[in-house]
Amino acid sequence: MTSLNDVMGKVAAVAQSEGIEPAALQTVVDVESGGRAFTTIDGKDMPLILYEYHVFYRYPGLTDAQRSEAVNRKLAARRWGDLPYAKTQQARYNQLARAATINEQAAHAACSWGVGQVLGENADWLGFGTPKALATKAMEGIEGQLAVMLAFIQKKKLRDELAAHDWRGFARVYNGPGQVEHYSKLMRRAYKKYSGQNSVSPEDVDPVSLRVGMKNDLVADLQRMLRGQGFHLLVDGDFGPATLRVVKEFQAEQGLTVDGIAGPATLARLEALSGVGAAA
Repeated sequence: MTSLNDVMGKVAAVAQSEGIEPAALQTVVDVESGGRAFTTIDGKDMPLILYEYHVFYRYPGLTDAQRSEAVNRKLAARRWGDLPYAKTQQARYNQLARAATINEQAAHAACSWGVGQVLGENADWLGFGTPKALATKAMEGIEGQLAVMLAFIQKKKLRDELAAHDWRGFARVYNGPGQVEHYSKLMRRAYKKYSGQNSVSPEDVDPVSLRVGMKNDLVADLQRMLRGQGFHLLVDGDFGPATLRVVKEFQAEQGLTVDGIAGPATLARLEALSGVGAAA
């Protein structure tokens, strides 16, 4: 398994070759990937993926018969959220393999790939040609994953925001308007860490920390994301004993501190796995 130090060294090398500040690029990698760059599939380092049922369903190259088969095999859905995400990377790669027997390009288009979580359906727009070609590039290692992410950053014209450390501007485009405050704060904190700055200003403190007793829409969003990871949980916006139990199960599964509090680290990992703010 590739070590974290190896990944950081390669990120720095790619950043320097692209004329990007290494700490700035590492910041994006850290936040977008939830702190992970690889999973192990059949003994090999592979990029993290997220299989999106609704993206397979809408792929323009599908025949009606293929779409119906995918729906019947629970590999496609008309709307996001109709089917829960597979909980493990192995299960997601199994979904990819099964979907590829129906339509190979649609299967690769339906996955978001690597440290940038870029959807395969963007392949032609980003210059990779086909979704499978984009996936193949991401499978080349951290350099391939970064090539896909940087292509997305370039197409979205975000190099200036990256250079200026305009994390709000970057998050607004990369992660979407609904996640600006959360992602920009995560990026500010990560940049301070990777650039060697130790001070934390008040604006870097993320107010989102969900715990037992809270009742609001943010708790409902948390519950939806946990359901998307395959946990059985009622979405009622009430952080009660059931939500506490599931949060702890998720934290234990992901190697996080098991405290039952959905703070920045837990939410960042959950959002990365759920595709919230993924490059679509």
